[in-house]
Amino acid sequence: MMKSILIVEDNELNLKLLYDLLIAKGYSVNIARSGEECLQRLENFHPDLILMDIHLPGISGIDTLKEIRKNPQFDKTVVLAVTASVMSSDKVSILESGFAEFISKPINISSFLEVVSNFLKE
Repeated sequence: MMKSILIVEDNELNLKLLYDLLIAKGYSVNIARSGEECLQRLENFHPDLILMDIHLPGISGIDTLKEIRKNPQFDKTVVLAVTASVMSSDKVSILESGFAEFISKPINISSFLEVVSNFLKE
């Protein structure tokens, strides 16, 4: 069965790169360009994995994750942070806020795909 991924990213270049990589690997991909749009998408879409930028217009990725976790049907949904915030203190606070993993931008394509594959248990 095809695994589904929701990308939450406001930068069009980053969004296109992630989308193209994941589509090429055979995943079903949906996109949201803000935290609010992410929450709307999740009303009708239950992805296997969410890739979320931290710095989004409107509500942040961290606050979006808090909202996602309020819904019991998304308790076990894996959410990975994909962000340019690379200070060690940022990484710690991002992971402590509930993200399963931290992927720094610019992404390393092979390690990015490996992390995604590992979390989808392929």
